[in-house]
Amino acid sequence: MTISMKGKRGLIMGVANERSIAWGIAKAMHEAGAELAFTYQGEAFGKRLEPLAASVGSDIMVDADVMNPESLDLAFQTLKDRWGSLDFLVHAIAYSDKNELTGRFINTSLANFSNSLAISCYSFIDVSRRASEMMPNGGTLLTLTYQGSNRVTPFYNVMGVAKAALESSVRYLANDLGPDGIRVNAISPGPMKTLAGAAIGGARKTYRHTEENAPMRSNATLESVGGTAVYLASDAGAFTTGEIIRVDGGFHVLGMPQPDYL
Repeated sequence: MTISMKGKRGLIMGVANERSIAWGIAKAMHEAGAELAFTYQGEAFGKRLEPLAASVGSDIMVDADVMNPESLDLAFQTLKDRWGSLDFLVHAIAYSDKNELTGRFINTSLANFSNSLAISCYSFIDVSRRASEMMPNGGTLLTLTYQGSNRVTPFYNVMGVAKAALESSVRYLANDLGPDGIRVNAISPGPMKTLAGAAIGGARKTYRHTEENAPMRSNATLESVGGTAVYLASDAGAFTTGEIIRVDGGFHVLGMPQPDYL
């Protein structure tokens, strides 16, 4: 079965460069026929995004800071003016001070805890509220998480707490918005070589460990994550909501490493 996104319009938030998970999703959505708009934060990211957006036929790029309500108001008003309605939104935004993504979790500062939870979790609630108002005929809200939400992962620290809160938010939002025909899900890839992932201490060792031990003996690709997002946002995913979909080569099922790596 070929899954089509023709006639659907969506906003992608969080493309940093061509290796971003958000970009893998954007490419897959475009290839399935969707029309796309993008947000970015700051001039530097805007310059990186511009040729990528153009390559998928998009001319809608809006500077948006999820910690600034006025900039979000402008971003969604721009979409309303251009499209009127929205079919899906992809939230790929997370942040924590990289100096606290090494060492011990117990040393997390209040300032970074608050900032990490606000940007990595609350921002999804905030943009979901805005996007849902543009989905009179139903739609899909997607975010990205990681298994450090429910299993201790070296140096993931406060981001594990933020992702746990994000996953809980997915379930509560799914319940709130289900009567409106809006589905809410999260995709949980294994470690990937992204700009965000590189900020976490020991990232290379973590990537190699999961690649060696996952049942598929591979980490996820951008294409595999993108394909999952297409399914969830398409009519094929019409009754999937409140889920955390793992795309990690099966690593999450393991209780111990493979025998060669014990």
